[in-house]
Amino acid sequence: MGTSTIDPASMAQQLATAYTSGTQTLLSTQSSQAQTTSTALSKLQSALSAFSSALSSLTTQKSVLSYTASLSSTGYATATASATATPGNTSVFVEQVASANQVAFEDLPAVPVVLGGPLVVQLANGSSFNVNLASADANSDGTLSQTEIARAINQASGNNGMVSAMVVTSGTQTNLVLSAGETGAGSAITLDASGLPASTLKDALSTGGKQLAAAQDAVLWLGAQGTGVKVQQASNTFTAIPGVSLTLTQAQAAGSSPMMLSVASDQSGTVSNIQKFIDAYNTLDTALDSLTAISSSTSGSSTTTKAGAFANDSSVRSLRNRLTTILRQQVGTQRLMDYGITANRDGQLSLDQTKLTKALSANPSGLDTILGSASTTSPSGVMGSFSTLLKQWTNSTNGLIKNRQDAVQRQQTNISTRQTKLEDQYNTLYQRYLAQFTQLQTLQSSMSDNTSLLSSLS
Repeated sequence: MGTSTIDPASMAQQLATAYTSGTQTLLSTQSSQAQTTSTALSKLQSALSAFSSALSSLTTQKSVLSYTASLSSTGYATATASATATPGNTSVFVEQVASANQVAFEDLPAVPVVLGGPLVVQLANGSSFNVNLASADANSDGTLSQTEIARAINQASGNNGMVSAMVVTSGTQTNLVLSAGETGAGSAITLDASGLPASTLKDALSTGGKQLAAAQDAVLWLGAQGTGVKVQQASNTFTAIPGVSLTLTQAQAAGSSPMMLSVASDQSGTVSNIQKFIDAYNTLDTALDSLTAISSSTSGSSTTTKAGAFANDSSVRSLRNRLTTILRQQVGTQRLMDYGITANRDGQLSLDQTKLTKALSANPSGLDTILGSASTTSPSGVMGSFSTLLKQWTNSTNGLIKNRQDAVQRQQTNISTRQTKLEDQYNTLYQRYLAQFTQLQTLQSSMSDNTSLLSSLS
């Protein structure tokens, strides 16, 4: 009659596992739940932050209303209109386009370095900078070339883009060309070479050079040339008309009729701006759906229910309810739905453009008032209410998500500590059982040997 052999390691493992399995299952479940919650909180933070960024972007635009600006003649200027523009018509005449001064010095002589010295580059607006030609000999050949002079001007510490220099060669003629960095009459360039030793270079730089492009201001008339309001400035971009940016490109012929600048509502642009708000909200709504949804699937006679991480979370449900309430809030006497922005049964927003057009015709500024601003300093309207709510959740110092993430982190740390203790307990039990079953195995082996001995003596 044989006897079963004891496996000390296997027996010790089974008993130690049986003793700790209940606690291990609990810890594993808690760890999985904590990780699920942590991941869901990160997704919620991301979704809310994305919506907040979208609101900030709309606030930067100042208005969801869009306008277009156009000119009755092309080729003389381009125009754009912002949300602060006022629809209407204005006549304008482009008399002169601003240009930056450009001057050329032909075939400057190469001279010994000792004939170099301080050169002063001046602009008509009073700015200037010094160029040290004495240290401009880059190739150390003992002479100053036009290329080295150009490099010294460009690299002068006080230049900062005021004037750029380059060498242009055409056939056998070489020119040192100086170009002002900005347009306007104040960009006229002059060189003060009085600090250079007497030389052919000093004489050439003192001539004033050949004017390639005049330094002149832009001149625009609001109305007809000579009888309207004259506006003169160094830049070709005019912003004298509120909300309108007009950039001059070419002067009109003297005595010709002024152009008509027309500013009008841009329905498609306005719809596009509103759609950005709708899309941002719908993206958040979809994210919240995935975190709170409860779905069921049936296979044969069994039904499986799957719940989102926050399906039974009262705080997140309260957040969703608050978002819905804000959408319905009344500002003054109107709501978003009065401008065709409504939510369907699933919470997704949509736009009725016909209703929008009608409402904007009756009250153009009403929609901006309802939407308001997500500004951190002066939130207002629907976007302001959204912004305030989002901060309560996403504030990196004391927001609801931050507090919950901290709590989950503490829970995970606690679970990790308990897991370590459980593993130590398992190892202690394993070693104890291993020693006991090893002794039992030794005793069993000894008894088996004695039995065999007695059997052989029979």
